[in-house]
Amino acid sequence: MDIGPGCGMTGFAGASGPLCTGLERLKGEHPPLLKRMEELAESARGIAADAGGGRWKEALRFLEEKVRSFTADLDLHSRREEEVLFPMMAQYIGRETGPIAVMEYEHEQAKARLSAFLSEVERLDGSAGAGDARRIAGEVEAAVRILMDHFMKEENVLFPMAERILSEAEKEELMERIQAI
Repeated sequence: MDIGPGCGMTGFAGASGPLCTGLERLKGEHPPLLKRMEELAESARGIAADAGGGRWKEALRFLEEKVRSFTADLDLHSRREEEVLFPMMAQYIGRETGPIAVMEYEHEQAKARLSAFLSEVERLDGSAGAGDARRIAGEVEAAVRILMDHFMKEENVLFPMAERILSEAEKEELMERIQAI
């Protein structure tokens, strides 16, 4: 069965198989983001482990720079999903419950953790101590855990489901619209 260039059929959600160009694009954004998330988590763990040392404030500021850069890239990826993919899929599977609701909730949770980290770092004052550093760094670790699990769900459930339910015309529209963001 010929279903169009760059698109393949997958059976049910969770089945592996070729994805259309737009879904491959979204999936292809994951590895560089995952690499950066691992670096963020490593830095955060380092701060938490060595919070008693005298350099935790500098380490938090360095992590802050990394988080700001990462968040900008993550926001672009999230916008492509939230403004294009999720609404297209919601026509078929709804948005109030189910996979789209879970994906949006996880986006909100990860963003809230990263935002909390940035806010806490900005509010640091002379009275902050090692315990504060551990707690603040923990926000980054929590966001990374959420996002790693989230990416796995997208790759193993959401993207194959989208491949199965979207029409060929919708798949072309998906690619055009995500390229515009």
